[in-house]
Amino acid sequence: MMQQVDVLVIGLGPAGSAAAAAAAQGGLSVLAVERRKAIGLPVQCAEFIPLPMGKYAQAEGVLRQKITGMKSYLPSGAVVDTHFPGLMIDRAAFDQALAAEAQQHGASLLLDSRLTALDTAQSIATIRTPDGEISVHYQLLVAADGPESPVAKAMGLPDMAVVSTRQYTVPLKREYADTDIWLSPDYPGGYAWLFPKGDQANLGLGLDKRFSGDMKAPLDELHRQLMAQNLVGSEISYRTGGAIPVGGLRTNLVVGKVLFTGDAAGLTHPITGAGIAAAVISGERAGQAAVAALLQRDPAALEDFEEDIRDQFEVAVTRAVERRLWLDNFWNTDEAQTDPLHRKSWIAFPDYFAA
Repeated sequence: MMQQVDVLVIGLGPAGSAAAAAAAQGGLSVLAVERRKAIGLPVQCAEFIPLPMGKYAQAEGVLRQKITGMKSYLPSGAVVDTHFPGLMIDRAAFDQALAAEAQQHGASLLLDSRLTALDTAQSIATIRTPDGEISVHYQLLVAADGPESPVAKAMGLPDMAVVSTRQYTVPLKREYADTDIWLSPDYPGGYAWLFPKGDQANLGLGLDKRFSGDMKAPLDELHRQLMAQNLVGSEISYRTGGAIPVGGLRTNLVVGKVLFTGDAAGLTHPITGAGIAAAVISGERAGQAAVAALLQRDPAALEDFEEDIRDQFEVAVTRAVERRLWLDNFWNTDEAQTDPLHRKSWIAFPDYFAA
């Protein structure tokens, strides 16, 4: 069976749902495909968003608490406090609210379904659903399917560089309004974090497995240290992990009739791992570009989408990529034990922004 749609969206994370909502609201027919059985689950996120994203966190059950600051811990034990306002959210509820909005605007959602083949020459995608295989003819396709994008693989595009993450959800024993960041040679190519969310906290780390393959031991050690400080409890109620793209933006965000958004576009910040805001913004902009291209017949709509997204994110992302590549020279050396190196590796310090 062949289904005809204006816009096919692959992935219903924040980027995909934002794209589907914007395209459907603009009057296009939209089909959005999500491989998971439940949107937003399992959660693979530290669940922090910057304050300007608060307008997307107003649905019931999304907001968990406000964040006021950041504590950055250096190898020497020195701690630097930074004003760092933001919001902790329930990421599953956040994703589900965005998807519900897309559905309210008229987008059709297919869950527990995945892309199995893509013919970009004919603009036909093959989707495996719980009820069998379907073919979808699209006018435009939005790839919002993460750092290991099946769309990109089907198109023969290169894999993206990634770091790996591991995270526990643990009890938080007192009110806490800061995010804690640990910079250490124990987490080469990444860092460890504690993000509070009410009576719980997300405790995790990310690292580059080229330099260290063991994530469990350093995370368990940090957990023990925080238990000894009576900050968190011993129970681990949730374990998660995933890949974060750290290689920067794709060479092209638009390839033919395919628009890449969010993690699939490489928009995640390669130092901090922050990606929700960029995902929503790029998704919305992709949906708007589809409306402009297909309904308003604007021949420059897709080119404008790419230019707009690069204008917003490319400078910061490129700086972070360059800093990562520079830091690669020092992991597993004596210099990785020193504070000055880590001050150059983290956005809370002016050293990070120096040439």
